[in-house]
Amino acid sequence: MNTTTAASATRNTDTVGREASDAPVAIIGAGSIGSGFALQYALSGVAVRLYDEFPGAFPAALEQIRCNLGSLRETGLTTASDAQVLGNICTADSLEEAVDGVQWVQECAPENLELKRALFARLDRCAPADAILASSSSAMPASRFASKLPGSARCLVAHPGNPPYLLRVIELVPAEFTDPELVRRAEAFSRRVGLHPVRVRQEVEGFVFNRLQGAILREAYCLVRDGVASVEDIDTLVRLGLGLRWSVVGPFETVDLNTRGGIAAHAEKLGPAYARMGAERGQDDPWTPDLVSSVEAQRRALLPLDQWQERVAWRDRVLMQRLASLRPTDEGMSD
Repeated sequence: MNTTTAASATRNTDTVGREASDAPVAIIGAGSIGSGFALQYALSGVAVRLYDEFPGAFPAALEQIRCNLGSLRETGLTTASDAQVLGNICTADSLEEAVDGVQWVQECAPENLELKRALFARLDRCAPADAILASSSSAMPASRFASKLPGSARCLVAHPGNPPYLLRVIELVPAEFTDPELVRRAEAFSRRVGLHPVRVRQEVEGFVFNRLQGAILREAYCLVRDGVASVEDIDTLVRLGLGLRWSVVGPFETVDLNTRGGIAAHAEKLGPAYARMGAERGQDDPWTPDLVSSVEAQRRALLPLDQWQERVAWRDRVLMQRLASLRPTDEGMSD
């Protein structure tokens, strides 16, 4: 293996304040997602082995990691030095070398079914029996490429936001054959390396992140096609409106806080309008009374109505802070 610096590997707990397990992790694929994972894991103090089928990918990946680390320092998101972080990363000459003795394998290969099937077959043969085998797949569930493996019970999808060192959410998507205890281990590992795991309860194509993103993209394309709005106008509405708000509260909490009486009142007042909008696109997904009742129960468990006004005030304060931090150009204004 080749270390990326002359210094020996060091532990850095600057970003997430945790000590890592002694066992290293392997990242298979040195593209943008793989290098992003390598940076996030290394920042948390985990020893990382980076492998790519094309060794020529390593110099660009390591330079990108160094550049991104510098940007994190410039913006005050870390004080970790190049030596601390890059000292936790080494490159491996073979897949077998990369996975030797690891606790976690993060596959970051292209979104190709046959490639993933072949790669996971190799990983299942080579990786330690207790190592978690996680795919970064953006849409394909593990049942499509790992169901026939002897070690299928240790396979799942761990789909990140992109880039992983900035969007620190990760979707954990087990298949029916995935060991529940392994999923709990995957959640614990994800938290240890500074990520926020979300367990997806059923295998669906695109999981949750990309299905939500896909819904707004489908409507955005239709609005452009129908001449309702331009590409720039839609991006402005999301960037300075929906996106700014969603950076503080998600879509369910948004409508819960936007309507006095909470999400049930919102569904009663605006549900029919949303149903008509969906019908225009050929969608028939009504917010039934049972569904609204289930969503309301989950929201009230998170926020009792007697705390509603306080939470609204909190949201507004945080939005004010976000607006105060924006540069003039962030809002599309000139200096």
